[in-house]
Amino acid sequence: MLIDATAVPADRGGVGRYVDSLVAALDQDGARLTVVCQPRDLSLYDRLAPGARVVPASPATSTRTARLTWEQATLPRLVRKLAADVVHSPHYTMPLASGAASVVTLHDATFFTDPVLHSSVKARFFRAWTVAALRRATLCVVPSQATAEELARVSPLRHADLEIIHHGVDTERFHPPSPEEIAAARAAVGIGGTPYLAFLGALEPRKNVPALIRGFARAVAGWREAPALVLAGQPGWDTQVERALDAVPHRLRVIRAGYLPFGTLAGFLGGAELVAYPSLGEGFGLPVLEAMACGAAVLTTRRLSLPEVGGDAVAYCGVGAGDVAAAITELLADPTRRAFLSAAAQERAKEFSWATTAERHREAYAKAWDRHRHTR
Repeated sequence: MLIDATAVPADRGGVGRYVDSLVAALDQDGARLTVVCQPRDLSLYDRLAPGARVVPASPATSTRTARLTWEQATLPRLVRKLAADVVHSPHYTMPLASGAASVVTLHDATFFTDPVLHSSVKARFFRAWTVAALRRATLCVVPSQATAEELARVSPLRHADLEIIHHGVDTERFHPPSPEEIAAARAAVGIGGTPYLAFLGALEPRKNVPALIRGFARAVAGWREAPALVLAGQPGWDTQVERALDAVPHRLRVIRAGYLPFGTLAGFLGGAELVAYPSLGEGFGLPVLEAMACGAAVLTTRRLSLPEVGGDAVAYCGVGAGDVAAAITELLADPTRRAFLSAAAQERAKEFSWATTAERHREAYAKAWDRHRHTR
């Protein structure tokens, strides 16, 4: 079994957390595993998966174009050299002629259903590779029922051809924080002792951050001592964020904290009055699950997979600024409701584990190999 981890970026977002956590859980489960990774990640995967064979790819794979060339020209030779029976490509693209059974993870269908939420280049690229994977892969994995249904709607693929495997949550990193962890997170974002609402994710159109900013400003407009809003995550490319920030009254604080180290996330999420994630659609919604595991009261939307993750343990709102404002107003005024959501979120988060995710992936690999050897 070979996992191609070369598409994982240096700054670990959702895809990086998926691959890293899956590799570690597979190794812990005793899988015979080979991980091919960027040279910079060699020591990381040696540490995450001490029982695995970790192989560095060429340093030339650091750009997307070079990596794709390597994936098609060099990876198949490496697969044959290492005698891998199954190759798992965990981020849309795959070697088209490796000779092994192929498993591809398709995280999201919004490139088809809501292309305006992505750059035109990115939407075209991932649509093309999704279609290629659906046609050419031995088996495809998706992280939610919602994503499976969306892909079935936009492609001729039968629903049974997709393996639905939920992500897990890393409870060592994402847990109800100690007072010390909360203090450290507050120091990291420069919030001092001010209560705050938290958002964690890339500032891209799909995350609906401008509506969150405007909704927050409306909700706390009349407060004498208003909480702050802290936006943490990669800068992204949503040009409307700056416009929304410019309209926030000067007396209200909106802090752009940027990328936060993993060690601060439990304190950041668990220390917030409320974690708001008014996304326009997710393939899974890992930030929501991670906030739940930290004991946060979470506000999100019912778009696509998010109710699969949150269930009855989170609060929901519409995607407009007025909807967000009304929900924030209601939750900030009701500490009993927030405490209930915090407790319910922690319990529901226990239903999602990387151990279970790894077990389901091993079943998918076995299914792919069985299908491959019977069709050769």
